[in-house]
Amino acid sequence: MTQGPEEPLDPNQQPPEGGQSAPPPYGQPTPPPYGEPTPPPYEQQQPPPYQQQPYQQQPPQPGYAPGYPPNPAAPYGLHPVTGVPYSDKTKLVAGLLQILLPFGIGRFYLGDTKTGVWQLVVTLVTCGIGALWPFIDGIIILATDNVTDAQGRPLRMS
Repeated sequence: MTQGPEEPLDPNQQPPEGGQSAPPPYGQPTPPPYGEPTPPPYEQQQPPPYQQQPYQQQPPQPGYAPGYPPNPAAPYGLHPVTGVPYSDKTKLVAGLLQILLPFGIGRFYLGDTKTGVWQLVVTLVTCGIGALWPFIDGIIILATDNVTDAQGRPLRMS
C-alpha cells in the first residue's frame, strides 16, 4: 500500500525530485506533454465547421410534444401514432350524451347525423325499446380509442 505526501502540495512549490511535476490546481488547464505546441486560449478557439449551433427550444404548448412548434391546423394537438389532428369534440361528452339521452344525441354532437337520425327513428318506432342501441353505442364510444368525428379526426380524451 502506498502513502501520499505528508504535507499538501503547494502550487508555487518546486516539483518533487524524480522529474515529475505536481498536477495543476483545480480549474487550471493541464500543460501539454513535452514537445507538443500549446493550444490557443479558449476565447480564440473556433468550433469545427461541421458542428451546428444548439437548437433553442420553445416553451411547450398544451397538446404538443416539447420542442415542436404549434400547428395552426391542429389547435388541439396531434395523435401521437397517426399524426392526425385531434377533433374539437370530446369523447366523454359524446359518450355521456348517448347514454343519458338515448335518442342518438351523441351522434348528432359528433356530426354523424345519418346514424343519429337512424337511432332516433328506431327508438321512436319501437316505443323506447330501440334506445338500447344508442345506450350501447355510448358505452362503445367511451371504451374504445378509434372513435372519430364527422371529419375523421380522433376524439379528444377530455
